[in-house]
This record gives sequence, C-alpha cells and structure tokens, in this order.
Amino acid sequence: MTYTPQKLMTFEEFLRHYGNESDYELADGELINMEPTGPHETVSGKLATQIGIALIKEQKPWFIPRTCLIRPFAEIATARRPDIIVLDETVLVLEPLWEKEPVITSGQSIKLVVEVVSTNWETDYARKVEEYALLGIPEYWIVDYRGLGGVAFIGKPKQPTFTVCQLVDEEYQQQQYRLGEQIYSPLFPNLQLCLLDILPR
Repeated sequence: MTYTPQKLMTFEEFLRHYGNESDYELADGELINMEPTGPHETVSGKLATQIGIALIKEQKPWFIPRTCLIRPFAEIATARRPDIIVLDETVLVLEPLWEKEPVITSGQSIKLVVEVVSTNWETDYARKVEEYALLGIPEYWIVDYRGLGGVAFIGKPKQPTFTVCQLVDEEYQQQQYRLGEQIYSPLFPNLQLCLLDILPR
C-alpha cells in the first residue's frame, strides 16, 4: 500500500470551499476536520452566554461573532476557527477582509479567544498558544472540561482544567483552575465563573 499525501490547500482555496463550514480549520495547508460533539458544543454555548452577559454589563464595544476565522500568518496557509472569539468592533475597519469575509488577520481586533479541548488537545495546548501569542491576542482560555490534556499541561491526576493565558511581554502567563475554584480573568475581572457553571449536565 502506498501513501499518497493530501494535496495542500491555499488559504484562498480553503476560504472558497470551507469558509462557511464550521467543522473545518486549515493548518499549514492541511484540512482539519474538528468534529465537535454535543457536550463540546454545550460547554461552548454556556461559556459564550456567560461572556455575553459580561459584555452587556460592562458596556464595552466588543461582541462575539456567530462565525469567524483567524488568519494568524499572511505567509502560511493556516486558518483557525475558535470555539469563541471576542472582537473589538472599534478596530474592525482596519481588517482588510472583514467587509467581505468574517476573517481576522490582526491581534489588535481580538480581545479573547476560547478553545474547548477535544481529542486534538495538543493543538490547543501547544500550537495555538504560540500562534495566538505571536498574533498578540491579550487573553486565551483553554477549557479542558474532560481533562484530556497531557500530564505535562494539566498535571496528575488528570482532571477538568480551565487555563487562563494572559499575554505578558509577548508570552502567555498561564493560571489553571479546577472544579470548584473561582476563575479569574484579567480581561473580565467582574466575571463570576467556575468550571461547574459550564459543564454538561
């Protein structure tokens, strides 16, 4: 049996064929099927609701788009589709693709990115940490509601973990929270949140 490598895709091809397909990302030209489950979407939905309430209370010019792609690098065929993203509406006029496509290319437009961990946890804990930091996104949350991440990332025993990554001097400082602990976000200091609030019933 011979292995035939998948034909690499350009960012433009991905946008044309999969831009509206919420189950797909692009990484270095390779199509990635994210295959979200019902419980994954439950956690994403509950957390987006909590963030939305905080946005209304704080009356910031920020919002959560229904769908959005992040293009972290102009020269690399990568397109990330975060589970939740908070955008600053006041700077979207500077985004070159926004008027025609929901694509963000500048970290200045993004206040927060949230990834709910699934079986491809390595990407959320390693690759996306680097990409989002390089893009200058001030805060990144990794919601590992099933404790899937490697021991190097969430420790022993493996358990549900919520990681708040805050950008300090171009690198993320990470703070982890477990079940029953109050989560603190520098971006949303008044947000009352713990992991139990967003777990599937």
